[in-house]
Amino acid sequence: MTSRELFFMRMRGILRKEMLQIRRDPSSIALALVLPIVLLFIFGYGVSLDAENVPIAMVTEDTSDAARDLAARFDGSAYFEITYFHTMADAIGKLNTGQIDAIVNIQSDFSKRLNKSAAAPVQLIVNGIDANRARLIQGYVRSVLHNWSAQNRAKGKPAVHPMVTITPRIWFNEAAVSRNFLIPGLITLIMTLTGILLTALVVAREWERGTMEAILVTPLRRIELLLGKILPYYLLGMLGMGLSVVAAITIFAVPMRGSLLTFIFLSSIFMLASLGLGLLFSAGIRIQFVAAQTSIVAGFLPAFFLSGLLFDLESTPIFIQIISHVVPARYYVSISRTLFMSGDIWVVLWPNALALTTMALIFLRLAYGKITKRLEG
Repeated sequence: MTSRELFFMRMRGILRKEMLQIRRDPSSIALALVLPIVLLFIFGYGVSLDAENVPIAMVTEDTSDAARDLAARFDGSAYFEITYFHTMADAIGKLNTGQIDAIVNIQSDFSKRLNKSAAAPVQLIVNGIDANRARLIQGYVRSVLHNWSAQNRAKGKPAVHPMVTITPRIWFNEAAVSRNFLIPGLITLIMTLTGILLTALVVAREWERGTMEAILVTPLRRIELLLGKILPYYLLGMLGMGLSVVAAITIFAVPMRGSLLTFIFLSSIFMLASLGLGLLFSAGIRIQFVAAQTSIVAGFLPAFFLSGLLFDLESTPIFIQIISHVVPARYYVSISRTLFMSGDIWVVLWPNALALTTMALIFLRLAYGKITKRLEG
């Protein structure tokens, strides 16, 4: 037999062994296919960066028609749940006890200053314990004031006159829905979790169960063993990614503005980087429990906290930003969000793809070096 025929014969053998192992261990299939859907539903429905139905107090010290009309605009907004108070003291008491998140106070000389085209006083007091929520509430209140002023000016009525008129326009996520921002990043987390955990155990399992000795006496070469350990889990991981994308588009209505083929290609690179990192842990650690814990601490947690999934990395200390550059998920988060929300913006995609390709090659080469055909390692 030729060397090529021997190669394919050995590859068929190791691949068949791994497929049988996956069939005997349903947890691998559950991790690759069930867990992504569970995480999507948890994050899609259970996690939101939007502030909706915010409980706020409305104190109207001015009883003019203009003041009542402005208060009604807040009452009709989907962002707020309004409770009316007669005095600021009552409203502040509710704010102190956490029953409301903000106070809008239309002060007593509101209509007088409004008719004089002066700065009409509307006071906003926000609970700032949650800084992000406080900023969102401020933005919502400004939006209501802006819309009310614009409509009044269009009708020739007095309005709150800002120093600068802003014409807002949101690109890429027109509805400003946090789900559209979270789910593309969540696909990164899913692929990291499945890619690293699936392969973190495959070599360690062989050593722990004593089957590695049987593999060592076969004519399998190291490259064939590496490919045999990666290919089945690559297919499982990509299938899980496909299910996640279908769920994101059909169930959560996240737009896919880029090329699906481009997304699959770049996802393949990231999956290889994740599998290579997991296999590196598995080849270097011969105990399954320790390999799994290492993969979570060194693979999953950095992907969660240092990828930009939930936090803007530009606002973190510089040393955190430097560390994040060695986390593959950082680059794939940028790729995923760009393809979902913006489209094929190659000036963004190419640098991230190059970084992922470099990491995949490094991790696979290190894993290849760790895979040994000797009992003593």
